[in-house]
Amino acid sequence: AFSADTCIRLVVEEGLNQLPYTECTVTTPTGYKYEGVKFEKGNCGVSIMRSGEAMEQGLRDCCRSIRIGKILIQSDEETQRAKVYYAKFPPDIYRRKVLLMYPILSTGNTVIEAVKVLIEHGVQPSVIILLSLFSTPHGAKSIIQEFPEITILTTEVHPVAPTHFGQKYFGTD
Repeated sequence: AFSADTCIRLVVEEGLNQLPYTECTVTTPTGYKYEGVKFEKGNCGVSIMRSGEAMEQGLRDCCRSIRIGKILIQSDEETQRAKVYYAKFPPDIYRRKVLLMYPILSTGNTVIEAVKVLIEHGVQPSVIILLSLFSTPHGAKSIIQEFPEITILTTEVHPVAPTHFGQKYFGTD
């Protein structure tokens, strides 16, 4: 079965492909020299809780030691506006490239709020790569209009986004 984890892994790998790297020589255990690449220092992941946490393992599988920050944004019951409840980032996040993880992009409002919080912490939108599984055209457009320098990676753009991804993924229906 082609699962959510497989899609997550593909999007994470493409996000990592966009990060800066340097060429280096790797010596294998048999003494063979291989021309490879290594990431430049200063990358991190940030998951938008809760559904974004589904993408953390995929990032860890590719990059064991990467720092991961978290941000909790929920819609206010009365105003329906996205509101930030919690944000915890590496202290030097303003010097890092950020892989922002949020699987389902429908309106784009949650991501826009998350990017605003990252900007408050000194992160430039141009170093943010949004990793998502599904996006609506409206959601992607909203984010790009607000932050034209951001990079969005997704597996599918479709007018109808799946709902309740986090609950289904974590089995908390």
